[in-house]
Amino acid sequence: MNNTYISKKLVSSTINTISNLALTNFKIDNLNFDYEGFTFELDKLTFKSRLAKKTPKKKGYFVAFWQKNESNENIPFDYDTIEDKLIINIIDNEKIGQFIFPKNILKEKGVITSNKSKGKMAMRVYPSWVSNLNTTAKGTQRWQTKYFVDLSNDFNQEKLYPLYFR
Repeated sequence: MNNTYISKKLVSSTINTISNLALTNFKIDNLNFDYEGFTFELDKLTFKSRLAKKTPKKKGYFVAFWQKNESNENIPFDYDTIEDKLIINIIDNEKIGQFIFPKNILKEKGVITSNKSKGKMAMRVYPSWVSNLNTTAKGTQRWQTKYFVDLSNDFNQEKLYPLYFR
């Protein structure tokens, strides 16, 4: 397996700018290899990371995240077993950013399985630079924006730190 995911380099360098901590317990998620899936720990918090892909026909970026059940079927992540945070990395030429979603928000929005929702195995994310969206996508972008940091140039470390560590 390739340990040189570009998204791992992005996550590591981002964390290095806001703390002196290093990623521990790094593990590649072979099931989500196409999306550079991996998990790690940082200061007692657990993280799941994915690299989103730009799609030619729809605005925003697409990312898949799923696991296998006992019957080897693909199923959504579950609130009780998912890591504390889901990082979705965007690397699109000069446009670079990260969504850092806490699992309680993913539960609230029906992205992961809980007693309220069956969950999803993929989603579309809309960084701040994506515009001219339809009404549904605008609504999604609105709630996602609180968890997004544009890393393309200078970025707001004060916004980034709490997304990782709170």
